[in-house]
Amino acid sequence: MRDRVRERRERVPVVVQGRGRRRTGARVLWAAAEAVVTCGVVVLLLVVHQLWWTNQQARAEAREQVSVLEREWAISPPGDGDGDGDPPVRSAEPEVPGEAETPVPEDLPEVASARPAAPSGGVRPRQTASGSRAFAILRIPRLGVTAPVARGISKRSVLDKGYVGHYPGTAGPGLPGNFALAGHRNTHGEPFRYINRLVPGDVISVRTRARTYTYRVDQVLPQTAPRDVGVVQAVPRSLVKPSYGYSAAGSYLTLTTCTPEFSSAYRLVVWAKLVGPGGA
Repeated sequence: MRDRVRERRERVPVVVQGRGRRRTGARVLWAAAEAVVTCGVVVLLLVVHQLWWTNQQARAEAREQVSVLEREWAISPPGDGDGDGDPPVRSAEPEVPGEAETPVPEDLPEVASARPAAPSGGVRPRQTASGSRAFAILRIPRLGVTAPVARGISKRSVLDKGYVGHYPGTAGPGLPGNFALAGHRNTHGEPFRYINRLVPGDVISVRTRARTYTYRVDQVLPQTAPRDVGVVQAVPRSLVKPSYGYSAAGSYLTLTTCTPEFSSAYRLVVWAKLVGPGGA
């Protein structure tokens, strides 16, 4: 009997926990936690770069370009030499966005099919090698916006610098037709971030070497499709929402940007009418 009890006791299994396995599991968990934290930090840095640093860089460059223009105009008033005193106007064959020099950015309305008729008279503006030289200064007092206006709507050479881009093929400032502009709403200076706050009656000015043109906001189209090219035609009218826009020729200013914020799903459009030369 005693031998059987002793034999049973000897058969009782003894569980020994492996310390090595526990350490390996802890190391795996620690490595995974470090990877997650590292990824989070990288994402955070990317967000800071995109939402803060690009704005700082673009705004600094835009301010510098405005200062350069104002100094040039003070030294070389209208009529001194190179013909840049005249505002740019449409030529008989307007440039078409989508070409190598001025590609259409994905987050702005395309105007590849928009070919407005050219106004009589005027000369074709001189182009620089980069194609992004600023030729005007846009001011929106209600929003505290002051931004240089450059030819073309290329992201790399115009919009990402904090500039406002002039749609190729549209009218020059102060001229009959539609002076159509594009700008970022978020990141890279975001000059058009708050244009949704503009209301009819607000003043917008465009200064060139020759003079300052004053426009008054008339209509705001809160949302339209990305390919609504009607908004930048010579007589602007939405093709998606025809109740917005115009039916008679005039001198218009169009501001376009993305909406809602941090999205390129739709487009926001502001239209203004020329009320005459003079400071705003």
